[in-house]
Amino acid sequence: MRRPSRVLVIGLDCLTPQLVFDQWRGELPHLSRLMARGLWGRLKTTVPPITVPAWMSMMTGRDPGELGFYGFRNRADHSYHKLAYATSALVQEPTVWDLLSRAGKHVVILGVPQTYPPKPVNGCLVSCFLTPDTNAQYTYPAELKEEIRAVVGDYVLDVHDFRTDDKQRILDQIYDMTAKRFRLARHLMQTKPWDFFMVHEIGIDRIHHGFWKYMDATHPKHEPGNPYQDAILRYYQFVDQQVGELIALSGDETAVLIVSDHGAKRMLGGICFNDWLIRQGYLRLKTMPSQPTPLEKLEVDWTKTRVWGAGGYYGRVFLNVKGREPQGLIEPSESEAFRDRLIREIEAIPDHAGRRLATHVYKPEQIYRACRGVAPDLIIYFDDLEWRSVGSVGYDSLYTFDNDTGPDDANHAQHGICVMRDSDRQGCRENLTIYDIAPTILDLFGLPIPAAMQGRVIA
Repeated sequence: MRRPSRVLVIGLDCLTPQLVFDQWRGELPHLSRLMARGLWGRLKTTVPPITVPAWMSMMTGRDPGELGFYGFRNRADHSYHKLAYATSALVQEPTVWDLLSRAGKHVVILGVPQTYPPKPVNGCLVSCFLTPDTNAQYTYPAELKEEIRAVVGDYVLDVHDFRTDDKQRILDQIYDMTAKRFRLARHLMQTKPWDFFMVHEIGIDRIHHGFWKYMDATHPKHEPGNPYQDAILRYYQFVDQQVGELIALSGDETAVLIVSDHGAKRMLGGICFNDWLIRQGYLRLKTMPSQPTPLEKLEVDWTKTRVWGAGGYYGRVFLNVKGREPQGLIEPSESEAFRDRLIREIEAIPDHAGRRLATHVYKPEQIYRACRGVAPDLIIYFDDLEWRSVGSVGYDSLYTFDNDTGPDDANHAQHGICVMRDSDRQGCRENLTIYDIAPTILDLFGLPIPAAMQGRVIA
């Protein structure tokens, strides 16, 4: 196998296979050309299918349990309120660029999630949307920060308040952010030495959450003929053009991977999970709120609570176990039988019309090779992720069709994409997983693949 001279990875957060591979394939000339001449397929992602931890799983070859974080916010210990935020400090396993740096390869890393605060590399690194703002030290080396300002002006880390009804504002911000990200990528590609270059763009995720109902005629809130009906398509075309320009700059001898961490699908509504736990007698508050209120702002009677949940695109369940939590109620010897019963009851929750939902509940120790940190006791996909978990309490119904964190049309889906340009590999591939990307990159460089990495080299 002929080794490429360099490797370029373009990470497009939430890029969705049904849109790229099917619905809009003819509208995306650069991605389509890559598919026609290279390798492509759906990329099965982590459980849960969310930006953190998915990108770090992709870049380390380790699952969320091995990494020890299961979302943006994680329990720091077995107390009830202490949380750890998913920064680069939590990433203890070596990333692909760490291994390449150790091997003497020059790397450029731009915007990859969970790289703030930046760690040293053999090259340069610009951290991700988790950076508080551009006043923070978000680059390695530190002086790169001033170079960025000279190249793009005010660099945009993320879209501010993307869950809003002010659609034109967020649409304008998404375009501004993406244009600056790729302008900076072209600058770094042309001015820095590199063997491995990786850029990540979050705009696709943001536009899905903000505009999915305008595009998807099957969405319950879709309005035919609305002014934003083509907003996602037009943005995909804009990103496709940016991708094409970056690939052209990289040169013909560069292997190219286009990857996403998960896909997207319509979101039909939310299951008010903590309200359900209250009705089941599993969760007890000292005072019920008069309006929907985040659970963390309420006083829980932990002496009478056996279970509580966290909201989000997926649900997380925590048991109040005696000897583990400060005021644990469930006997350790009974926790497994209780958890099995809880799974059956959760999977039996119907939708608002009484129809059975295709809900899946996972035990972390059954899906991860290890469970480091404080793992949830259960992970829930309500209706295969067409419904979200609502953590707030105080709804009149167990079902809501408004998002408690602001307008949001889309949930995440279990498959992202992989498109690869390499002279030796062509055609559609089945059964690709997010864990295949790290070993494939190392193999392109002819470097050894650590035995601890999951996945396989894509052939």
